[in-house]
Amino acid sequence: MYSNFSSLFLAGVVTTPIAIVIAVAAVVIGAVLGVFIGGKLIQIKRDKQIGSVEKIVAKMKEDAEKECKQLKKDAIYEAKEQDQKLREKFESESREKRQELQKMEQRLVQKDEVLNKKDANLLKKNEEVEEQKRHLDAKLTEIKGLQEKVEKQHELMVAELEKIAQLSKDEAKAQIIEAVQEEARRDCAVTVRRIEEEAKEEADKKAKDIISLAIQRCCTDHASEISVSVVPLPNDDMKARIIGREGRNIRALENATGIELVIDDTPEVVILSGFDPVRREVARLSLEKLIADGRIHPARIEETVEKTAKELDQKIKEAGEAAMFDCGLFGIHPELIKLLGRLRYRTSYGQNVLQHSIEVAYLAGLMAQELGVDVNLAKRGGLLHDIGKAVDHEVEGTHIQIGTDLAKKYRENKNVVNCIQAHHGDVEPRTIEAVLVSAADAISGARPGARRETSTNYIKRLEALENIASGFSGVDKSFAIQAGREIRVIVKPEQIDDAKAMFLAKDIAKKIESELEYPGQIKVNVIRESRAIEYAK
Repeated sequence: MYSNFSSLFLAGVVTTPIAIVIAVAAVVIGAVLGVFIGGKLIQIKRDKQIGSVEKIVAKMKEDAEKECKQLKKDAIYEAKEQDQKLREKFESESREKRQELQKMEQRLVQKDEVLNKKDANLLKKNEEVEEQKRHLDAKLTEIKGLQEKVEKQHELMVAELEKIAQLSKDEAKAQIIEAVQEEARRDCAVTVRRIEEEAKEEADKKAKDIISLAIQRCCTDHASEISVSVVPLPNDDMKARIIGREGRNIRALENATGIELVIDDTPEVVILSGFDPVRREVARLSLEKLIADGRIHPARIEETVEKTAKELDQKIKEAGEAAMFDCGLFGIHPELIKLLGRLRYRTSYGQNVLQHSIEVAYLAGLMAQELGVDVNLAKRGGLLHDIGKAVDHEVEGTHIQIGTDLAKKYRENKNVVNCIQAHHGDVEPRTIEAVLVSAADAISGARPGARRETSTNYIKRLEALENIASGFSGVDKSFAIQAGREIRVIVKPEQIDDAKAMFLAKDIAKKIESELEYPGQIKVNVIRESRAIEYAK
């Protein structure tokens, strides 16, 4: 019916409103019927699917139950196997423990038997020791009795000896000890003398080789200088111009330089006298310039002296630098370099101190090189060892003390300071280089022609040497020979034996070192002579 109405509508046969309503109703009814029929079909299909699912679930449940039963059986079987294995392992371990316990029990039994045997032996030995102890006690009692008898006999013998010798026990002991001490002292002196002689021979040989090699390799020019300067004049008329009207020129020159001008009858010569060598050099150079210029008056004198002083300061600095470079040294403080340059105008016993310092540096460096020690330290200590003499006329104290203070002030190495302190033996040298500086100083000052002394000082030193030696007991005569380089001491043989002679020489040498000042070294020669005199009648 629905299909008929639809076909009529589509064909355009039914065109009235009723026909339209009928067509719409038919469509709605058809749609509802379609939905209902589709739902039923879906329900039928769903019921079929649910039925198949329930069958699948039932089958899966059945399979799961079968698998669970199989797993249960397998677990029970594995548990039984594990239990069996554990039982077998426990039984095996139990057997091993029982066997081990049995062995331990056997060892304990054996040890018990051994201990019992040892206990028996100890008891036996204890009895033997007790027996020996009783025997020793008896012996000790017997020995004590014998000791008492010996002590009584000894006391009787000591009393008898004291009666015979007329000496007590303490007096005899003192005499024996004194005799032994004297013999030991004599043997000691002989041994010391022998060792010293051997050491001196070897040391002298080695020292002579080193010193001779150093002296051969160090050849320096040297000129003796004096404490006054002489300025030659072109003619005697120049003396009047130097003096000036009412002496104003000479006074101006003396005031500007601090040096005394000596103008006497000596022809064509003016003498400059002063203790400060630098001022004396300033005065000499200034006077030479004034003489060459010809204009001599107070204003010109002051101007020339001031200009000359500046020039000399530069020369002093250059002289110090030249000395440092000649010795191959670097890093010395500029103030110390200036003081080194001042030593060019300082003399000691007629020897130029700067030249002497360079010579000491060379000698110390050469000896240090031969001995394989610090050459640079030896040279530095040698060059600066007399640095205190540059200002010793301005500062109180010895040149050693002044030099030490200067070296410390300008941060010199402590070993260099020790070289300065020890070069005259005021303190003990701490390094080999300090000993070498002292030896080089003695070599430089003691070589022939290096220094000169006034005859008065020379005679006083010889007399002081002889007086020191004659002041010791047992000395018969003493003679200073070889220009004061050796003192020969003749002793009384009945008072001084050979051993005491060696100690006497040491004592004289120490006293000379402590009381005298001298260049180089002095040999102390003690002579002991025994004479046997008889007359044939």
